[in-house]
Amino acid sequence: MSAAEGPLVVGVDTSTQSTKALVVDAATGRVVASGQAPHTVSTGAGRESDPRQWWEALCEALHQCGDAAREAAAVSIGGQQHGLVTLDAHGDPVRPALLWNDVRSAPQARRLVEELGGPKAWAERTGSVPSASFTVTKWAWLTEHEPEAARAAKAVRLPHDYLTERLTGEGTTDRGDASGTGWWASGTESYDEETLARVGLDPALLPRVVRPGEVAGTVRDGHGLPFAKGTLVAAGTGDNAAAALGLGLRPGMPVMSLGTSGTVYAVSRRRAADPTGTVAGFADARGDWLPLACTLNCTLAVDRVAALLGLDREAVEPGTDVTLLPYLDGERTPNLPHSSGLLHGLRHDTTAGQLLQAAYDGAVHSLLGALDLVLDDDADPSAPLLLIGGGARGAAWQQTVRRLSGRPVQTPEARELVALGAAAQAAGLLTGEDAAAVARRWNTAAGPVLDAVERDEATLTRITGVLSDAAPLLEPNADSR
Repeated sequence: MSAAEGPLVVGVDTSTQSTKALVVDAATGRVVASGQAPHTVSTGAGRESDPRQWWEALCEALHQCGDAAREAAAVSIGGQQHGLVTLDAHGDPVRPALLWNDVRSAPQARRLVEELGGPKAWAERTGSVPSASFTVTKWAWLTEHEPEAARAAKAVRLPHDYLTERLTGEGTTDRGDASGTGWWASGTESYDEETLARVGLDPALLPRVVRPGEVAGTVRDGHGLPFAKGTLVAAGTGDNAAAALGLGLRPGMPVMSLGTSGTVYAVSRRRAADPTGTVAGFADARGDWLPLACTLNCTLAVDRVAALLGLDREAVEPGTDVTLLPYLDGERTPNLPHSSGLLHGLRHDTTAGQLLQAAYDGAVHSLLGALDLVLDDDADPSAPLLLIGGGARGAAWQQTVRRLSGRPVQTPEARELVALGAAAQAAGLLTGEDAAAVARRWNTAAGPVLDAVERDEATLTRITGVLSDAAPLLEPNADSR
């Protein structure tokens, strides 16, 4: 390892299926060491993970970083949003965490929206209309289905909060991740007492919300990690807010993230309040806002279709009128939590490659349908769409987004943007800089640009029509659940 020009920092991304750690030179943004370790997610009706696996994965990832991690002066953790972590009096998990893509709380989501004034009131209060992904609905589900677990909880955390607390010994979170709970009011930037009372959650169980740029704590003794006691710990944030930091986003720059979930978002100076529930009015990690739309089915769903067809994920073929809605885990955008995949228009001459392309089209259609709602009216419609996430380097994903968006598509060369954003946040503690400015200094958004092509309106219109006509099939008897 060559000598670093500045102090070293660690950025962590604890995602749905693995934890990654980067050791970064705060002066240049150069990644000097990295590590990664997996964790498991349950299958079946729910999606759960044992938070202790996240800690074990963090330990392993940092061990892989070697001596560089021992020299770090600051650390920050970005993590999957919305997950419900319940801890006992000793800080141990009461039960596995309910993850963002666990949709069992859809009935509780509908009930909460109705009981607290309807969609418009929720949007004005919290910035979002809660779906089954939101933490507040998961807590409501837990109190209804596992009341003994809810009673045993002496602390309620989000995934990134859990790891930060194990580092510092203090219960903290940040405004970006808190804004995805459903019990943080974006208008007042505080926990909402009426919502908490409705779901029977004592605010004393919640973490302190750390301000942007504030130190969350320092690394304590006995942690088992290669950090020196007293190493600074930043607030951390949710994965999308961390990626926004990692890109150094300025207001109006559109982003599409292709991972297990798909998201579109942009930084905004204005607080969003969409009563349709399509756009979540999240806060970012700096003091601005991060209006965002999310789908549950993105790369994992398309890869599953490829596996069922026995194809490589790039083996797409053009020229088809078939429509495939890959809603394999229910869906959040559109809000169809009980839906399943749907195939329409299959004919004798339809090829497997065309079916695979239809899966890509269906996944991207859901994201593009929300993009115009995410962007402010003054956003530049010709600005390149920044494509990030695990799918961003796939040619089939790139060309599908390009064809269906009609925009230029830029793929940043920097990888692991969530961990890089966390590292930029940690670096900001040392330099006093805004974390997004740190990332811009690191030039993390640089990458090749694919020119715009004519937007494929025919495909978009066809998918929209099938989605509308198939509504009774996609969400049967929703009112009875």
